[in-house]
Amino acid sequence: MVPQSNVNKEKVLFICTHNAARSQMAEGLLRALHGDLYEAYSAGTEPSTVSPFAVKVLAEIGIDISGHHSKSVEEFFDIRIDHVFTVCDIAKENCPFFPYRVNYYHKSFHDPRAFEGNDEDKLNIFRHIRDEIRDWINKNFGNKGKSTKK
Repeated sequence: MVPQSNVNKEKVLFICTHNAARSQMAEGLLRALHGDLYEAYSAGTEPSTVSPFAVKVLAEIGIDISGHHSKSVEEFFDIRIDHVFTVCDIAKENCPFFPYRVNYYHKSFHDPRAFEGNDEDKLNIFRHIRDEIRDWINKNFGNKGKSTKK
């Protein structure tokens, strides 16, 4: 079977402030769950480093983002993105304007990095946010016949 060309895939960019957890997990999940329909990317308004907890909780469900790095939204200004999803309130307030027509959406998820506790407690919070993002992605991206929603 010949793989489907990327030309027909809609490009989705997930943005959060640091591109460390939520947007990284959303990118990894969309690629793994619906990569046949969408090209997924992630970026931050103030990129930092990818959280090792995000890497670990995705690895637990068979998704490898260990090679990901935090990227700035500016890196995507020359790529024709179809849909931009801000996944935190701060990123929504600071989301740049892209120089072409793009659909903007917002879905806020709690920042798992803000939780204080021991490593097992932190992993549990990351797992909870991972599962919230996975459920949201399956609901909104799982059927290409549906329109992409907030």
